[in-house]
Amino acid sequence: MPTYIDTHCHLADSRLQAMVTEVIDRALQAGVKGMVCVGTTAQSSRTCVELAHQYSSIFAAVGIHPTYCHEVVEGDWDVILGLSDDPRVVAIGETGLDLYWKECPLETQLASLRRHWELSWKTSLPVILHMRDCTNEMLTALELARNDGPLRGILHSFTESREVAERLIEMGLHISFAGMVTYKNAEALRQVAAALPSDRILIETDSPYLSPEPRRSQRPNEPALVVHTAKTVADARGISVQELAEITTANAKRVFPKISL
Repeated sequence: MPTYIDTHCHLADSRLQAMVTEVIDRALQAGVKGMVCVGTTAQSSRTCVELAHQYSSIFAAVGIHPTYCHEVVEGDWDVILGLSDDPRVVAIGETGLDLYWKECPLETQLASLRRHWELSWKTSLPVILHMRDCTNEMLTALELARNDGPLRGILHSFTESREVAERLIEMGLHISFAGMVTYKNAEALRQVAAALPSDRILIETDSPYLSPEPRRSQRPNEPALVVHTAKTVADARGISVQELAEITTANAKRVFPKISL
């Protein structure tokens, strides 16, 4: 059976946390041997770390999501700083930019993104990046950041063009595909997945969101379903699922060197 790593899931979400043991069991049975549980707030980041200590297949990422960074209160960032030294923490984030939702000003998001990069440079941990309706703003922010340090990390749940992907790769980042690559109207995204260098591709669920075809009606999404995204990306690249699993698992271990399975 192929071995997979789901590089982005939100097991601290109440929909998954309530049945987390069953979710993990189904993932393991499907060959998903590693899961990166990604924080979006101080509290969810703390929960991700707790889950990572409870289950050997879970690893944690800690950070403040761009749609929540305007809600940060005193002490929240200190929580992230404290958690970042935990041996089960393999990444910083989820951070980034999101201009789809209007509640958080761009300036606040940019300041938060910069703070996450500084923590990445301090800890040598990769950053998990979110980008929605902000292509130009994100590319500009990343170009500015790499003047001050290396950019190590992942643009998760990628939906942009090949040109954008190639710019991100040139900056040092990896590209992760979630369930959207399986959707019937996503042929352009599959072509991107087919064209990118094999050493920069990752797969994820972004669960409980973005359930893949042919399980798109399943709610919530969960890590076991990453196998469907893997099959779609493998088909797009004209390789076997086994080869795609080997490639993406090796890539995940390289991006997250603290992951051991």
